[in-house]
Amino acid sequence: MSKSRLEAFSDGVIAIIITIMVLELKIPHEGNLAALQPLIPKFLSYILSFVFLGIYWNNHHHLCQVINHVNGTVLWANLHLLFWLSLIPFATGWMGENNFSTVPVALYGFVLWMCGLAYYILVQALIKLHDTTSILVQAVGNKRKEMASLYIYTAAIPLAFVASWASTILYAVVAIMWLAPDRRIEDKIAKSDSKHIN
Repeated sequence: MSKSRLEAFSDGVIAIIITIMVLELKIPHEGNLAALQPLIPKFLSYILSFVFLGIYWNNHHHLCQVINHVNGTVLWANLHLLFWLSLIPFATGWMGENNFSTVPVALYGFVLWMCGLAYYILVQALIKLHDTTSILVQAVGNKRKEMASLYIYTAAIPLAFVASWASTILYAVVAIMWLAPDRRIEDKIAKSDSKHIN
């Protein structure tokens, strides 16, 4: 099966998720800076979630650059990822609305944990579909960042019941960790291109 529909559909869903999330930021009725103060927790949670969605979109795009085809398993794995990503606006809104209180922060972490797991499952489904000489298989062999993210989420979720601010910081640490460009796939593409030129 062609990968183009999977890529286009995923791009569209992620764009809708971001749009839904920004609509949760209600416009104040007053025209002064004090009217923005109640929006600060919502805006901070929006920024964090926007970064996470951007990271997933970016990594998904890189995956699509190096895969040749998809199958039914990959389509379902991709839908599984999109399902968990689609819950981010709800978790974001609840966390921001309640000033980063315990249960919303824990739920937010659970949603992020499931997104990370779903992405891992998608990558594994793609690896099974491609042979060992493919750029994808060679590039994603090292899964340290993925596993570190899941470990941090696993620690942050119960920590929310002790200090929700500490959990939020751990979520931000994961986002910062992934903001540093993941060069694995790009480096493999560049090496492959240089071989073809030579």
